Amino acid sequence: MKRSIVAAVLLLHCCCAVWSHAETVHLSAAASLTDVCKELIAAYSAKQKETKVLTNFGSSGALAKQIEQGAPADVFISASPEWTSYLADKQLAAPGSEKPFAGNSLVFVGSATTAALSMEQLNTLKRIAIGNPQNVPAGKYAKQALEKVGMYAALEQEKKFVLTEDVRHALMYAEHGEADGAFVYKTDALLTKNAKVLFTVDAALHDKITYPMLLTAAGAKNAAAKAFCDYLSGPEAKAVLEKHGFAANP
Repeated sequence: MKRSIVAAVLLLHCCCAVWSHAETVHLSAAASLTDVCKELIAAYSAKQKETKVLTNFGSSGALAKQIEQGAPADVFISASPEWTSYLADKQLAAPGSEKPFAGNSLVFVGSATTAALSMEQLNTLKRIAIGNPQNVPAGKYAKQALEKVGMYAALEQEKKFVLTEDVRHALMYAEHGEADGAFVYKTDALLTKNAKVLFTVDAALHDKITYPMLLTAAGAKNAAAKAFCDYLSGPEAKAVLEKHGFAANP
């Protein structure tokens, strides 16, 4: 009986030791980074078995506001500098921790049976999926491009836009034929088998697409978060980014 009690105590002690050494990193990242981040986390976790990375993917604006409202986040990767600046202004980012993570480009996709078209022909379509420009960087870049060519106001007035909560939902609308086409990132278009690129948006029509990364104020106190950030800036991460179609040196 005494031996059983001793064994149980030892087992509990060992479990507590393991739990005490386990480290958690909360990552909030733009929806367009979902697949590449999952691969990076798997590779990192294989080497750093004591670290568990928990993810939260969504539109950059929504994620930043969640962090502002107290959602757990150690590392934040935005699809636009606008939202890392937002956290910095709120004093929710670790000073000096922001660094470039990746770059991308904007394309317009439609169903596999849709004939190729140009931006100037978008007015011939009935429904155009676009991330809500207020929160979704891909939508903001698309709006900038359409405004540059003088089309945004007319398309909006004709109620042709289907606003989505993030870029992946815009892609889904095009894939399922619920919209005639959608503005998405090139990397999103590479993932789909049910849609094709109809045209690439001229990069001169919108702000440069960069994904900045930072430690939050909470993350600055988390050694595991700092180590994970270092990994995301390293050569292995850059190779994975390039494999997924991102620019690793934006």
